[in-house]
Amino acid sequence: MGLAKQAKTLSDEQIKLVLLHISTTRNVTRNRVIFLLSVKSGFRAKEIASLQWKMLVNSDGQMMDSIHLTNTASKGKSSGRVIAIHKDLRKALDELYEQVSKKKSFQLETAYVITTERSNQTSAQAIVNTFQRWYSDLGFIGASSHSGRRTFITNVAKKISAVGGSMRDVQSLAGHSNLQTTQRYIEVDTLSQRKVIDLI
Repeated sequence: MGLAKQAKTLSDEQIKLVLLHISTTRNVTRNRVIFLLSVKSGFRAKEIASLQWKMLVNSDGQMMDSIHLTNTASKGKSSGRVIAIHKDLRKALDELYEQVSKKKSFQLETAYVITTERSNQTSAQAIVNTFQRWYSDLGFIGASSHSGRRTFITNVAKKISAVGGSMRDVQSLAGHSNLQTTQRYIEVDTLSQRKVIDLI
């Protein structure tokens, strides 16, 4: 993906605006989960649509600390990964699970996290369309379903060294088989570049 075609990253203020906007939608909890899976876990649209509760909940019905995304739910054979659940996402997932697990038709082994009123699962294209609608409503230029993923990868890359990690950890969290792919996702910070020059 060339730089000119990349989705714009989201600022902290824009993230807050999206969450505020979602709070006015019909399926608030589900929609919050969709957005946070993108911006706090770096999920692709296909991964959001393919996520099942068995990847989040153990056999005792308890939410795990990490999402165990399988290869089949992701882009390909090397994209499956384990991602710690951000506290905001955890809260939204707990709320959604509380709602859906009470239904008589709910079966942990087969249930998808994101469903619609007409179907027990959704499609990647429906997720893409949902993001497009939200960003269009808010007047965000250049934002797409990939914006949350780029934002996640950029933010992780900026902070990973502070916790003793490396770009390989960023690559793993992104589910990329190639480190160069991960590096192309990261938004350049010109202010940081200016500051680091003053330090050398």
